[in-house]
Amino acid sequence: MNSEVEAKEIIRLIKNYAKTWSLLLAYDEGRFPLIKSGYQGQPLDYQQMKVAIELLKTELVRKKEATALFAREFDNRFAATLGAIEQTFLSKPLYGSVQEKAAHLLYFIIKDHPFIDGNKRVGCFLFLLYLQLHRLPLVLDDGALLLLALLIAESVPAQKDMMIRLVVNLLLP
Repeated sequence: MNSEVEAKEIIRLIKNYAKTWSLLLAYDEGRFPLIKSGYQGQPLDYQQMKVAIELLKTELVRKKEATALFAREFDNRFAATLGAIEQTFLSKPLYGSVQEKAAHLLYFIIKDHPFIDGNKRVGCFLFLLYLQLHRLPLVLDDGALLLLALLIAESVPAQKDMMIRLVVNLLLP
């Protein structure tokens, strides 16, 4: 390769990952933003989400990637999780955007274990479904979503705010 081609490739990499450089700097400086769009979206219907989860379960069982315990709800924890992302305080939504609600949905399902088995898979599925229902672009590919889910799963509770901010920032253009 000649130096002109190498320089163009380097510049292309720098431009294509500009958001990454900005977010890493913001993280290092302790100012990871939480951008709120103001658009609240529609609440998820518990029964509709249970039907969607059952479809996921059927497919995974068919492929021998899940058992009968997959997505079996503990008590009423899943309904409580859906309610948690719609919380208000003094009549104002606690979470200020669809992206923030999606991030909390993913986090709560992975960390709070509302299901006996499959919390990471169900969490990722509902996260994507929530984004799709609100016509937001699915900006994370398989690998990125996998890494994000594992990062959340391995994080300590004190890192919750940072995890939410990370997810929200990954969802923004």
